[in-house]
Amino acid sequence: MGVVFLGDSKGIIRDFPDDVREDLGGDLRRLQEGERPLDSGPMAPALPGVFELRAGDKDLWYRVFYHMRDGVIYVLHCFTKKTNKTPQRDIEIGRQRLNGLKQQLAKTKKY
Repeated sequence: MGVVFLGDSKGIIRDFPDDVREDLGGDLRRLQEGERPLDSGPMAPALPGVFELRAGDKDLWYRVFYHMRDGVIYVLHCFTKKTNKTPQRDIEIGRQRLNGLKQQLAKTKKY
């Protein structure tokens, strides 16, 4: 299973601390191998079909939104937050990228 980073996701995740990148990278690897990630959950009802990988470091929480389709893991958005609530701005970025992905895949008849 391949991994495709959308938007600025790859650049953002590269700026995460080493231990956080290792945790999130391990979870992406587990997904690629058909295993369950260590810390993940659905984003429904806000983002149906989208899941998040979670990692923490000191006072920040690191998140990766992803969507799986036809053997591909699409990383929609990576961000940090300081509270339990996911900021609406980050939900909107995830929604926009998911909608763009669906449109792109519909053109190739893969959605």
